[in-house]
Amino acid sequence: MRISTKGRYALRMLLDLAEHRESGYISLKELAERQEISKKYLEQIIPMLTKGNILRTSRGTQGGYMLAHAPDKTTVGEILRLTEGSLSPVACADDDPIECARCAECPTLPVWQGLAHVISEYLDSITLQDILDQQHEKVSNDYVI
Repeated sequence: MRISTKGRYALRMLLDLAEHRESGYISLKELAERQEISKKYLEQIIPMLTKGNILRTSRGTQGGYMLAHAPDKTTVGEILRLTEGSLSPVACADDDPIECARCAECPTLPVWQGLAHVISEYLDSITLQDILDQQHEKVSNDYVI
């Protein structure tokens, strides 16, 4: 499984919004410049995050984007499912009920289901706030005497 630039850039953009949430709505231009991501590319990601109720938008001169919820309420798993679709390593591990004709005798199905479970559990355990806290801790411990 590989996370595409869409998923990685969505996470970066949302972390930026989380870090600057005190500023209110943030323009797409500002986000794109700070993250060094094409504005056009971000425009493709935003509708997914808005429909998924992770991102709030406002139009007009003071408009822009902000998180729909506090950073501790949004998980990496949610973000990646919206941008990537399934996080399962193989299609059959995602189906319920399993549509594969061989599933009854497939010896590898439990392996893929287990891996899908571990991936989801891990990504659902990390919030935007967790990442910000980890980054702030790293920066605050980086001092020189």
